Amino acid sequence: MCLAVPMKLIKINGVTGIAELGNLQREIGLLLLENANVGDYVIVHAGYAIQKLDEKEAFKTISLLESYIEKPPDT
Repeated sequence: MCLAVPMKLIKINGVTGIAELGNLQREIGLLLLENANVGDYVIVHAGYAIQKLDEKEAFKTISLLESYIEKPPDT
């Protein structure tokens, strides 16, 4: 099973960039996506941005992914 996640592009350096999701930052490839700009939300799969995503859709998807994270019970 493959999973692509929305991340915010925070830095561009030629054909690579830095994207973040929460406190996680990763270097990603930008070769598969034209016209990527800092501040864009992109779908990242296998280390590459494959599609732009509007902010509203990105937040919906991130919220859905967060709902699957198991949180420890309060003690």
